[in-house]
Amino acid sequence: MNEHMNDKQFNLDKSLVRSSFNNAAKSYEEVAILQREIGQRLLQRLELINIQPQRVIDIGAGIGTQSKLLAQYYKNAKIIALDLSINMLQHGKDRTNTKHHYVCGDAECLPFANESLDLIFSNLTLQWCNNLDHTFFELQRILKPGGLLIFSTLGPDTLHELRSSWKTVDDYNHVNAFMDMHDIGDAMIRFQLADPVMDVENIKMTYQDVYRLMKDLKSLGAHNVTAGRPSGLTTKSRIQKMQTAYEQYRQAGVLPATYEIVYGHAWKPDLSQIQVKTHRRRPDYTTISIDEIKRKPSDK
Repeated sequence: MNEHMNDKQFNLDKSLVRSSFNNAAKSYEEVAILQREIGQRLLQRLELINIQPQRVIDIGAGIGTQSKLLAQYYKNAKIIALDLSINMLQHGKDRTNTKHHYVCGDAECLPFANESLDLIFSNLTLQWCNNLDHTFFELQRILKPGGLLIFSTLGPDTLHELRSSWKTVDDYNHVNAFMDMHDIGDAMIRFQLADPVMDVENIKMTYQDVYRLMKDLKSLGAHNVTAGRPSGLTTKSRIQKMQTAYEQYRQAGVLPATYEIVYGHAWKPDLSQIQVKTHRRRPDYTTISIDEIKRKPSDK
């Protein structure tokens, strides 16, 4: 397990997460290059799975980029776009002018009935959840038997260059912590999601300087919102010290920023179908006791 995930100082402040994304709604589309790319890769994986869902939810829909594409994939389905940020949802609604159902809510406490969704799609959102068990309990709860959960999230190697560079300055959290792929897989099994499939890839974004990286993180609403973050403004001298440490990673004139992308999908078992498959066939004969055979007609 990622050593940080049990440490309360790495817990996310959900009110700050919401506020951060509310503030980033207008700038998000311009800088969300990685988010769009990963969303497209996740949709391509979905293309390989033969399903025809009637009710689809996009958890962490943001400005609705993937929600719109899901509506094109499943033309007869009801699409629900859910996000923690009301500004993100409103901006997406104004931008796309679609007829989706928009819901402001938290993936750790979903406002939907049990077994009410056929497909749960979530692109780069699980990393904004504090409690893995609460999250997968909710995902399993709202998914219909035979329904599919498919997601992407960030793994613990994400932004390791930035995290390591800040470690040379102080012991505060300057980068959010991220869940390990194996912990996510274990959670899926704990909550009885069947046939889990997971894989991981690393993608490197490049920047001319560290200031551009931090500006992009802020524009995305993805800057540090953990409990153990510095309580005041970071001084210029400390930022310069971090910047100097980051220079060790410079290659071919640019600074890399690593993103570890975790992909996964699993099904909610349809127990009624399992019972049908394992139900023993009734024999094509009648059982009669020996006493009944021996009994004479006059005895009746």
